[in-house]
Amino acid sequence: VQLVESGGGLVQPGGSLRLSCTASGFSNSYYTIAWFRQAPGKEREGIACIDVSDSNTEYADSVNGRFIISNDNARNTVYLEMNDLKPEDTGLYYCAVNLLQDLSLNSKEYDYWGRGTQITVSS
Repeated sequence: VQLVESGGGLVQPGGSLRLSCTASGFSNSYYTIAWFRQAPGKEREGIACIDVSDSNTEYADSVNGRFIISNDNARNTVYLEMNDLKPEDTGLYYCAVNLLQDLSLNSKEYDYWGRGTQITVSS
């Protein structure tokens, strides 16, 4: 199983970025992909997840209304559209897959992880 994130970078406060997570190495049609982030000195935080079979989603309060998670099953890719970015959104962003399809923001329920992509929000 392999997950590859892309789309990170440096952005000014109020700006937008779109992250991609492309999955490979498994044949499940039903699974959940989540985005997590970790800032220096802080615990890893689950921020958004999507069940790719029905596109049901869940968001953390910290990003609800600003971030949008979506999926393109033809490309085995999940996106995270991030708007109105704030300095506190800075961190290393990871995607992870739950092959049991459970919609959850609990990192313990995720089986495989990408290596992460850095987001820095700064003027």
